Amino acid sequence: MAQSHIEWTEMTWNPVTGCDKVSDGCRYCYAESFARRLQAMGNDKYRDGFKLTLHPGVLQEPFRWKKPRVVFVNSMSDLFHKDVPVDYIRDVFEVMRQNPQHVFQVLTKRADVLRYYDSEDQLFWPHNVWMGVSVENARNIDRIDLLRQTRAKVKFLSCEPLLGPLSSMNLDGIDWVIVGGESGRRARTIDPEWVQEIREQCLAANVPFFFKQWGGTNKKKSGRILDGRVWDQTPVFP
Repeated sequence: MAQSHIEWTEMTWNPVTGCDKVSDGCRYCYAESFARRLQAMGNDKYRDGFKLTLHPGVLQEPFRWKKPRVVFVNSMSDLFHKDVPVDYIRDVFEVMRQNPQHVFQVLTKRADVLRYYDSEDQLFWPHNVWMGVSVENARNIDRIDLLRQTRAKVKFLSCEPLLGPLSSMNLDGIDWVIVGGESGRRARTIDPEWVQEIREQCLAANVPFFFKQWGGTNKKKSGRILDGRVWDQTPVFP
């Protein structure tokens, strides 16, 4: 468990660490850089750096959290990586099911794997599990349809790092959209019109819109004000 500085969650839980690059948004992966630093510091959990690693010893952690929390699952990996056994994914889901006091946010770039497991009835969907897909640009827009076809109770999009316009998205069945620019010294530029266009689509579809950051080389200085206000809408579900 770790407290998180990510604006749309409260903490992170990583029963899997490590990953591989699959699309444009992965180029300057923050998790990979962070894992390398932790490896250099001698952190045993990252002794293999960013190599995909299962951590079954972490599965019991949510049972020890007494206060209800909003939890980003696998901020340092992707639960639907092809090398994560489906039985282990089901173990993670079972832990989430047994802790209904918490909200668990799962985010993947591998929407095809997610959809396949769901279509094969390999997954079950507690109400407290929010399932999201990353959509960085128009090349990845098919992930929205794959997410929509799942039986997840709450579905969300993370358009971060936003690398291009996302015009005319179909937001039917989508419960939340997060947008953010890339941060770090090699950050690619975000166009304000891309953000505004997504916000307008969310307003038209009555979908909560959360603008996380402009990003850039100085994330804090760039801030997260869009057209004079902070957009921090979130879903409200029992």
